[in-house]
Amino acid sequence: MRNCWIALLVVGCSKPADEPADATVGEAPATAEAATTISLADVAGTWKVRSSVEGKEGTAVTYDMVATADRSGWSITFPGRKPIPVRVVAVEGDSIVSEAGPFESALRKGVQVSTRVVSRLQDGKLVGTTRARYQVSGPDTVAHLNFEGTRAP
Repeated sequence: MRNCWIALLVVGCSKPADEPADATVGEAPATAEAATTISLADVAGTWKVRSSVEGKEGTAVTYDMVATADRSGWSITFPGRKPIPVRVVAVEGDSIVSEAGPFESALRKGVQVSTRVVSRLQDGKLVGTTRARYQVSGPDTVAHLNFEGTRAP
């Protein structure tokens, strides 16, 4: 009887067989594509941009955007206006976040606006969203726009 207990103790305390190397616990499955990342150099140059109010058909406004390989020298220029400086506030993953303003709105004459833009490269085009915050009291202080830009020749 004593030998049975010793045998049981030895079996219970023995090291389990090694698991195959490919059975790692907690490992995420491999994806077919690596996550896309963007750099300022990827978008450096001049872009012809068309912007439309979210949920509405047609172009609301057009402008040229100058982007550089670093955070300085970015600007947007509406037709017939002087360039407006743009601040790059973040470059994360596939997105560039920038801000401009306050400046006179191209959509609401005489009204000051500040914008926050999230840009991505998609099929060689610069696409994204703009949140325009107007300096007015009452309703309609914020507008959401979508944009698409192509590289200027």
